[in-house]
Amino acid sequence: MQLLHILQLLVLMTLANGTPIVAKKIFGPRFSFPLDAGTVFFDGRPLFGHSKTIRGILASIFITTVSAPLIGIGLTIGAIVASAAMAGDLFSSFVKRRLNFPPSGRALGLDQLPESLFPMFACSDALSLKIAALRLASASFLSPS
Repeated sequence: MQLLHILQLLVLMTLANGTPIVAKKIFGPRFSFPLDAGTVFFDGRPLFGHSKTIRGILASIFITTVSAPLIGIGLTIGAIVASAAMAGDLFSSFVKRRLNFPPSGRALGLDQLPESLFPMFACSDALSLKIAALRLASASFLSPS
């Protein structure tokens, strides 16, 4: 059962993290209001940056939530996975802005771990996931792509 839940979770996390990219390709600049509304942190850098949009967050949560039952997971878990993945993505963007990475700049580990670990830990009790399974699943997200 652990393996099945890990696979389901990986599918949902991939969907949650990929949906904002697909939404950007479909809609272009339409509906791309930055989540931070251009807010600048006290260090003079953007809070998250212009690429983190309300459109991306909402699309991720909606698509992941409604897709969850298609792979045998409840709507609530789908919503939790997407929300936690987006929180992890925002966390990594916030940290990257503090470290002066360029917008959409890559940071191996920082890009993948929060957006995979946050949803896994958020769902670990509901899916009865063990730490070893969480390690395996998070390792699968560590790719330089």
